[in-house]
Amino acid sequence: MADRTPLAVVPLRGAGGEPVDFRMTLRAHGLAYLPPNTISDAGTYLDTALDLGGRVYHLHIAEHSPGNAAVFVRGRTPVRARASIIACVRTILALDDDLSPLYARVAQDEDLRWIRSGAGRLLRSPTAFEDVVRTICTTNCAWSGTERMIGALVTHLGAQGVTFPSAHAVGAAGEAFFRDRARAGYRGPYLRTLGRMAAQGEIDLEAWRAARASELPDVELEKRLLALPGVGPYAAAHIMMLFGRHSRLVLDSWTRPAYARLLGRKAVSDRTIVRRFARYGPFAGLAFWMTLWRGRLTSAEEAEVPAP
Repeated sequence: MADRTPLAVVPLRGAGGEPVDFRMTLRAHGLAYLPPNTISDAGTYLDTALDLGGRVYHLHIAEHSPGNAAVFVRGRTPVRARASIIACVRTILALDDDLSPLYARVAQDEDLRWIRSGAGRLLRSPTAFEDVVRTICTTNCAWSGTERMIGALVTHLGAQGVTFPSAHAVGAAGEAFFRDRARAGYRGPYLRTLGRMAAQGEIDLEAWRAARASELPDVELEKRLLALPGVGPYAAAHIMMLFGRHSRLVLDSWTRPAYARLLGRKAVSDRTIVRRFARYGPFAGLAFWMTLWRGRLTSAEEAEVPAP
């Protein structure tokens, strides 16, 4: 696909005019590597598939020139679909987020000033529903379990077996699918209920993700997320981060010991971690995450994906 004319060339700039590092955006969390996504070892391109209006589009998104990303689509693309595809790419790359206030905060911070080159953006899913489901599939299990569950959802419920399934498809799947194919355990009933709630309009996850903090404060968004089936404090913080709300720290069985290792300690209390990153205000959770992922993001070589 790389030798074709791109459907669009998208400037890699955030809403505040700040630079966006394409490679670091693709490599900033483990969920980005799960189906239907394929990311190159060096983080130079992303292949994915979208279901738009019942038609599947295969996308190849790559660095085109300094400061720009090119979007290629396999096959013919109707004119009416182009705007939707470009909008999805902007969502996936979180280009409408404004990280310039965080960049200003870390200008004098030796630990985090490195992110001003364009780090801090986390690859998103095209839909908020997908980000919620992916996160639930990371709870209380090994990474291999998450890979199995997401793989089964895409292969058996997604359009043509290559896209992430719709809320309707997840809600309509039988109990046997979640038990025998996805082997989702206790998450199965939660995912089915969540799918039905989203498909029937009982919850509007897209509106939650799109809302500004002035319209939907973090405390209210967190409250709504915690009321969803299968979402606890860890999952709520993780979903908020993927929604572009970075005030909550993702504290779990990977992040806690990872931070302790950075400090050369056996353990660090949650209170100590929260206090350390409080200085970053609404970006506290993102500052914590970037601290943990610095080694991976600044390395020129691919490393093992350690966490979602």
